[in-house]
Parts: sequence; C-alpha cells; structure tokens
Amino acid sequence: MRSHTSEPLTADAFLPFGTVISADGSHLNANAGTAQRFDRVAEIKNLRPASATLNVAVFRCQAQAASPFVVRMLEKHPGSTQAFLPMSAGRYLVIVAKPLADQDAPDLSTLRAFLVEGARGIAYHPGTWHHPMIALDRALDFTCLVYEDGTAGDCTEFTFPESNRVAVALIG
Repeated sequence: MRSHTSEPLTADAFLPFGTVISADGSHLNANAGTAQRFDRVAEIKNLRPASATLNVAVFRCQAQAASPFVVRMLEKHPGSTQAFLPMSAGRYLVIVAKPLADQDAPDLSTLRAFLVEGARGIAYHPGTWHHPMIALDRALDFTCLVYEDGTAGDCTEFTFPESNRVAVALIG
C-alpha cells in the first residue's frame, strides 16, 4: 500500500485539479452596504451543453475518523466541473489525481490530499479524479453544483486493486 500525507489546502497547490472557493480578495459592497460580494470565485464548466443541465444537490457526508484514510476508489466527472460548498464550517479531506495519459484511470504519481478547514469550498476541473467528499470530526452538508444528464457519462469510477490502494495520513 502506498502512503501519502495530507497538506493544507492552498489555491496554488490545488490549481492543477480545480479552484478553491472562498470569500477572499477583491469584492464589491452589496445589499445597501450590509454585505460584501465576491464575484467569479469559480468557473462551472458544462462540456455537454446539448444534454446536461445544472444540478444543485446537497450531500450529507458522515464523518470518517480513520487516519490513515485508505483510498479504495476515485471518481471523475468528464463533462462538468463539480463544485462543493460546505453549508457550515468544518474540516474535510480532498483527495485528487490527474488522469493517466491514454487510459481511463488516475495517475497515482500525481495523487494529492488536501486538508480543508473552515468554510472554503472546492471546484474540480472536468475530468479530475477525486475521492467522494470525506468529512472529518462530524457530519457535514455540502451544496454541490454539477452539470448532469442522467447518463453513465455523468460519473466514471475507478476501483483500486487491494495491492494498489493508498493510505493518507492527516496532518495536525
């Protein structure tokens, strides 16, 4: 079994896999001065506009306390960005990998694990391999934005043989 250690989520480190969504940077005053508006925090791409429509879903993720966390599978959404926005602040683990060239499988040499704290969200680039959301400490609800059409093209899964699984240790 391979091993990895999670790292803190930063916008630069996550850029090859997607976008960190947060209320940082420049903003406009809104709502008669009672709010700040942060525009264009992530691009949500639809690579199948003829068939896929925006699905706004909520995922309730039960806490996973095991460290190291064993990665048994990854999934990808080849036709859409997939964005997750926590509905309350909490810690969660994001595990990502780039695709192998000319194969429908993740490249384990690119696997990274990010520990997310607070109320920051993430948006995976279309085709980025990732583990389903991993809530830590307590159950977390996430709003998910993804373009789907209800076909097998919405999501591709890859299950690792037992000998090729990865153990991710949490930092901190």
